[in-house]
Amino acid sequence: MTAGPGISSIDVVEAERRLREDADRPLLVDVREPNEFEQVRAPGAVLMPMSTFMARSSELPSDRPLMIVCRTGSRSSAVTGFLARNGRADVVNVDGGMEAWERSGFPVRRGTPATGEGELPG
Repeated sequence: MTAGPGISSIDVVEAERRLREDADRPLLVDVREPNEFEQVRAPGAVLMPMSTFMARSSELPSDRPLMIVCRTGSRSSAVTGFLARNGRADVVNVDGGMEAWERSGFPVRRGTPATGEGELPG
């Protein structure tokens, strides 16, 4: 999976603003692995590890914009490119990933996720 040219990206400030204010209710999709998600994650993020992403991408809701995040932006860029090439117009990469999110002082959660945390909305 490679990003390819022309993928849409936003910074963490815009991602956090969209999560708070956007009426379209964007979904923050974390493509890191479960051990990384346990270490630090954005509240409300959905975990869909890159290692299982291809098999599970059809589970993503089609009625909400997607913001894809990883640790620094490389894996999420590849996933964003994949989704865009496969017809998803409402998807953006979160530049800088969780490292930038945490550096910006936005809320994070740590430790074992609570029951249901990280799961796709029903």
